[in-house]
Amino acid sequence: MSSTTFDYCKIAKQVLATEIATLKQLENNFDCAFIAACNMIYSNQGKIVVMGIGKSGHIGNKLASTLASTGTPAFFVHPGEAAHGDLGMIDPEDIVLVLSNSGESKEILSLFPVLKHLNIRVISITSKPNSNIAQLSNIHLKTTVHKEACTLGLVPTSSTTATLVMGDALAVALLEARGFTAKDFALSHPGGMLGRKLLLKLSDIMHSNEELPMVTANTLICEALIEITQKGLGMTTITDQKKHLLGIFTDGDLRRIFDKRIDIHHTTIGEVMNKNPISIHPNTLALEGLNLMQKKNINSLILCDKNNLIGALNMHDLLKAGII
Repeated sequence: MSSTTFDYCKIAKQVLATEIATLKQLENNFDCAFIAACNMIYSNQGKIVVMGIGKSGHIGNKLASTLASTGTPAFFVHPGEAAHGDLGMIDPEDIVLVLSNSGESKEILSLFPVLKHLNIRVISITSKPNSNIAQLSNIHLKTTVHKEACTLGLVPTSSTTATLVMGDALAVALLEARGFTAKDFALSHPGGMLGRKLLLKLSDIMHSNEELPMVTANTLICEALIEITQKGLGMTTITDQKKHLLGIFTDGDLRRIFDKRIDIHHTTIGEVMNKNPISIHPNTLALEGLNLMQKKNINSLILCDKNNLIGALNMHDLLKAGII
């Protein structure tokens, strides 16, 4: 059969339908065992050590990462490495979370005598509640799959999806129980977009000192325009000799004075400045600064501490910082 005539989309839709059916069946497995697992992890003073081999190992890596980023300290240990020294990473107060579709992974079963000797609690996720791993665990979460999405019925597809969703359900249930917030999430993702939005302060991106456009009230408008052009923020602040904020003059103000035919060579900036500029404290989160600028429909923002001018920024600075 030519690859150009093969109906790939038909097969894809069959895979989707099979996996959706699997997940619908999984709903019945959120029972007292799931509650017990959540309570055990919630009250745990140690870490969650996730183990799995093969495809379950890949899912385990993802689950450990998800738990760690949502308030449950966790890491992944490969069972083979655990048998050759990495078992020393596990402390008595830790919980081992084992993933195995068959529940008969020899590499994991070989670790149970040591885990039992150390009184380490084990939660397992398998598709077979009568398997050795399930029977040896303190708590077992069932992810029975009646049909893999693979047409051969051999490749782990529906089973890995079910394990992934069971793990995600654990992580999110614990997240909600702990009252984990978006800000908490950002603290473990400082390099991501959410981290920047929730952790970055205006002081981190403001223009200050020599970069800050600033003139006194008796400066002529024509001279103030040079300051605006050189500093490139589309405005200048007006202060007294002690850098107390008196006002602001923007590009928009310039257009308005041209309409009034004001002589920029003989009029001071103090005569035409906006005497009620919008300002905010530099320690404010950048996202709050953006919200204020959008609410007030302004392109520049002045940063002050008790009327003492500290810095300024504009929308372009927020864009460069990834806040917009």
